[in-house]
Amino acid sequence: MPEVTIDTNELRSKSGNKAVEDLVTFLKEQLKTDVETSGNTLSISTEKHTRPYIRTVLRKFLHRVELKEDFRVIAGKECSFIIKERKITKEE
Repeated sequence: MPEVTIDTNELRSKSGNKAVEDLVTFLKEQLKTDVETSGNTLSISTEKHTRPYIRTVLRKFLHRVELKEDFRVIAGKECSFIIKERKITKEE
């Protein structure tokens, strides 16, 4: 059974545990599957869903909790995503 892992290390360090708990709840509602947590990673079974769909759901979560300006979803190693903090460029 294929799994997708999500690294939430930066999300947890910048936005706290509440944001990660909200993410787990949101993924359970949207994907209708179990989400396993271990440390800073989440694991999702992908029998029913494709990777692009899971990425879309993660981006939708960031938009709904108004973190889209601060974080982005990038692909990690095979079958994984990373929620990274956006680098802010200063205009002179």
